[in-house]
Amino acid sequence: MTSPALSRANAGVGLSLLMVAAVIVGAAYALAGLGETASLPVNLFPFLIVIFGLMAVAYVAMRRLAPNAEPTLVPIIALLNGLGYVVIARLDKDLAANQATWTAVGVAAFVATLMFVRRAADLERYRYLLALGGIALLLAPLAPGIGSTKNGARLWLQLGPFSFQPGELAKIALAIFFASYLVERRELLTPGSLPGDALAARARAIGPLAGAWALSIIVMVAEKDLGSSALFFALFVAMLWVAAGGYLWPLMGLSMFTIGALFAWRSFTHVQERIRIWIDPWEKASSDGFQLVQAAFAFAAGGVVGTGLARGTPQKIPAVATDLVFAAIGEELGLVGAAAVIAAFALIVVIGLRIAQRAERPFEQLLAAGLTTIIGVQSFLIIGGVTRLLPLTGITLPFVSYGGSSIIANWILIALLLRISSGDRLDKPVRLAAARQRA
Repeated sequence: MTSPALSRANAGVGLSLLMVAAVIVGAAYALAGLGETASLPVNLFPFLIVIFGLMAVAYVAMRRLAPNAEPTLVPIIALLNGLGYVVIARLDKDLAANQATWTAVGVAAFVATLMFVRRAADLERYRYLLALGGIALLLAPLAPGIGSTKNGARLWLQLGPFSFQPGELAKIALAIFFASYLVERRELLTPGSLPGDALAARARAIGPLAGAWALSIIVMVAEKDLGSSALFFALFVAMLWVAAGGYLWPLMGLSMFTIGALFAWRSFTHVQERIRIWIDPWEKASSDGFQLVQAAFAFAAGGVVGTGLARGTPQKIPAVATDLVFAAIGEELGLVGAAAVIAAFALIVVIGLRIAQRAERPFEQLLAAGLTTIIGVQSFLIIGGVTRLLPLTGITLPFVSYGGSSIIANWILIALLLRISSGDRLDKPVRLAAARQRA
């Protein structure tokens, strides 16, 4: 049973915003062509058909499979995904073709998730299976023969001509496990005085969670990827904080993070080098600090309004389409464009937290909060790294950076958020009607 008035209102809001996103992306692609060749791209109309088609598929799937879901998420994601494609197409045509393919696969995964996950609460029963799957995905790149090292980090599975980063899916699996386990043990985790037997029960309750977290951290250290390690740690602490409340867990988490960071800095030369480059990239401006120096030049050249699409030189930055795509946006779209991208991610976080707040089932509350934490922390880590607010990490900017693993995993993540939102909005009219009948 659905609310027809609510469904029609959602349709109007979502469709209007999607059309705005489509116009912005189409205009950006046309401007990139004009900036590069002083003429409209010859493939402008095929591009518009493909990009609008993918947006339409995602929107129609949401309307048919989750009609009462939050209507603003898909248009925001379509805007970020489309803008990222335009920037990548301007930098490398071959990468753009691959990105278009991965975007189509991501939208297909989005639709499949909405089709097969009809109730978010159903995921709760598979918590240990998902925990094992998430840990297996984290361990997979360490396997000889199929594990692959790129840019110093062993994060990839190489299967013939295809490579995949399994940690992107692992973060979703572990978020579901954490949410399910914390719901069952939340009373034992709540700070406060407990008798001796309850204190022992609390220790037993936190054991499996601490073990899963520690294993993920160990794997990330072994794979030499600080960004993913920080992301999983933040996910663990944030969900524990939401479940138990109080300030005990954030303080403990900050203490653990400080100890771990100091240990990593003293024990691993690549961590020491990363910190040195963060503090002073100019010392090695022609070698290890070259990326950050060129990113600083890109932001300086962009100024307030940018050089214009295809009018800058962000291709001088190594790995600009993946790790430093935000620097390309800062150069060619300026402070205005960079701030708009940050605002879009901030809106996703606000919407995700609102979904978590409105969900009435504890499991869905925690899961929505965890999924939102993934998007927010990942965006903060990479944008902070590019702007030198934080040490640079090798993670991707969700929906914007080039990378099939990231695109697919994040579309699945958004589908789960929409399913939680739809379930909450779907159930409330039914409960209210039943309450009125009983009265």
